[in-house]
Amino acid sequence: MQWFNDFYALIAKTKLAPWLNVLPAQLSHWYKDALHGDFKQWQKVLDHLPKTQTTQVNLQSAVAIGAADELSDGARQRLEVLLKQLMPWRKGPFDIHGLHIDTEWRSDWKWDRVLPHLAPLQHRTVLDVGCGSGYHLWRMRGAGAELVVGIDPSQLFFCQFQAIKHFHPDPAVHLLPIGIDDMPELKSFDTVFSMGVLYHRRSPLDFLQQLKNQLRPGGQLVLETLVVPGDAQTVLVPTDRYAKMRNVWFIPSTAALELWLQRIGFTDVRVVDLNQTSLDEQRATEWMQNESLVDFLDPTDHSKTIEGYPAPLRAVIVATA
Repeated sequence: MQWFNDFYALIAKTKLAPWLNVLPAQLSHWYKDALHGDFKQWQKVLDHLPKTQTTQVNLQSAVAIGAADELSDGARQRLEVLLKQLMPWRKGPFDIHGLHIDTEWRSDWKWDRVLPHLAPLQHRTVLDVGCGSGYHLWRMRGAGAELVVGIDPSQLFFCQFQAIKHFHPDPAVHLLPIGIDDMPELKSFDTVFSMGVLYHRRSPLDFLQQLKNQLRPGGQLVLETLVVPGDAQTVLVPTDRYAKMRNVWFIPSTAALELWLQRIGFTDVRVVDLNQTSLDEQRATEWMQNESLVDFLDPTDHSKTIEGYPAPLRAVIVATA
């Protein structure tokens, strides 16, 4: 539980201090549950990571931590063996002392699409809901955020994040293994991100309200999600799976999503990017050897999923609380 003590101390005298009324007990419960799965083995990986002197860090144009010559070739090979025990690596890529972790997603491409539409992150307190292994947390910090907090209940994602943070222990970047349902209404974050989560929620309007409950008045929501073509009343509800995923519930049109956000009370709602996911942006790699996008599409018509629905189209929407 040593991972969280610095965060507790950090927020104790800030506008996030009320979180301490529930957070330590939640994380203690999470840790007790984690010990019953693969977490112990992943924790051994973290314990065996090499100690290095990191003199070079680039979080502005990539997540590149440490120079190659700060690790011997043998140590880098051992590092690769260790980090591959944390596969699959889905969001990235990361470069650690010359070791390139080629993740399933080119999350840097998504960041490049999002970044031009953000309120400046300098001096902001930022929350990323469903942050995965934390790739975008580092990019948010690189863009100037004062404090970056990610939440995601996955044990594996938490361990992947801790592996990266081992080489760059920035005290302003944290991942907490909880979900949005565990959070009190803090109404304190300057910017709240939610990227690739909305369609996994059984009640999307309740989820959007939960995001709003974390924002201070005037704060910015950055929402990235699957959408379908259509008008303000168009919403796709898959009968079973979408792109082989069982946990996809609602995929709205951009017009419907704008309406949802307005009904909840967001203002200045804007669709700022629309992008068809390509086979170059999401694919199997040496670091993620499971099925990927090409396996989820109709092999004879990549404009459709294997179930016959429109292929993944992703929108970025910004709005003000």
